[in-house]
Amino acid sequence: MTSRGRFLKVLNGEMPDRVPVTFFIVDQGHFITQVYPGIDPYDHAEVQRKTIEIQKQLGVDVFARMVYDINPYHVHFGGVDVSQETENWEVRTQELINGNTIIIRSTIRTPDGTLTQDFSINRIRKDTFMYACTKKPIKTPEDLDIAIKYEPKITEKQRQKTIKCIRRMKEAVGDDGILGVWAPHGPFNIASTLIDHTELYSLFLTDNEYFDKLMNFALDRTTEYMLAMDDAGPDVLCVGGNVAGGFLGRDIFEEYILPFEKRYVDLCQARGTPVMYHNCGEIMALVESYKKMGCRIVEPFSPPPLGDADLEKAKGIVNGAYVMVGGIDQVNVLQNGTAGEVKEITERTMKIGKPGGKFILQSADFLEYGTPLENLEAFARTAIDHAWY
Repeated sequence: MTSRGRFLKVLNGEMPDRVPVTFFIVDQGHFITQVYPGIDPYDHAEVQRKTIEIQKQLGVDVFARMVYDINPYHVHFGGVDVSQETENWEVRTQELINGNTIIIRSTIRTPDGTLTQDFSINRIRKDTFMYACTKKPIKTPEDLDIAIKYEPKITEKQRQKTIKCIRRMKEAVGDDGILGVWAPHGPFNIASTLIDHTELYSLFLTDNEYFDKLMNFALDRTTEYMLAMDDAGPDVLCVGGNVAGGFLGRDIFEEYILPFEKRYVDLCQARGTPVMYHNCGEIMALVESYKKMGCRIVEPFSPPPLGDADLEKAKGIVNGAYVMVGGIDQVNVLQNGTAGEVKEITERTMKIGKPGGKFILQSADFLEYGTPLENLEAFARTAIDHAWY
């Protein structure tokens, strides 16, 4: 069975010959810079091809993921769109340097008022960058009304670029595995890139009308970008859902957040492409809630201390309702553990996740810079040895 066939059987709820075994690798910086130190981080096509190459060299089933070069920064990393202008959306930007950080400070003028935001690109090491909207554009309900009315939509040029990039990458993966693309986040995550977190975490209680309008905007403004991705034929739409986290509790999540997340998941999956919902933090309180959401895959079930996942308990709760992906600690085990510890934990995790199928074993989150190759080889060998049905 090819790696692609193996993944697709699992995603379709069928039993493969063995559990798929893979790595989570970011397509810029971090681990990819470690193994290919001379690569141009902005040659996105080449970097993405290298994420395939290194997985093949390590002997795992390839799960390639794309985030860079398929959408403007605001779609994934936050803020409103300052990449284009219209008659009613005039953008002025300036670049400021603060140590290793470039701050793109934008003023957006519209007929109904002005928005301001800071978008930061932080160089954490050579060729590795972190992107975030660090001064949010929505500070009042009036700001939200301006964004709803005037923010530009996706252009046909951008749509065609997205489709071209994804199809190129899917062809490169071939039968060696599957292609996931990072679609726009779930609405609560998107909302967190538009207004201050401290306000968002209580807004559904203090001003529910404002919260509902914000969540609807977060959902509506990104749907066309998601549909462009889906038009290209990826195997999986990866959707970020970590900001709500488990600490808000199941009751609050299900009353205020789940209805919007479910609407978005339903839109994503309407044409058959499965959603892989990503919560890399506290997940146990929401394992049952994700069954109601209807996503076909959930990741990464990060074990303590990075998360709170108890894989054995979670598997009992899920009971086959969705595919579970995870969950070897990429920092404390793969990066900083010994080869012996990697083998022991990998074998134990495989034995928990394997029974009954609908399980994919991978590094819980993206591989960090400085992860020893011998640990990854130990993971791959041990996992595959114990993966067969």
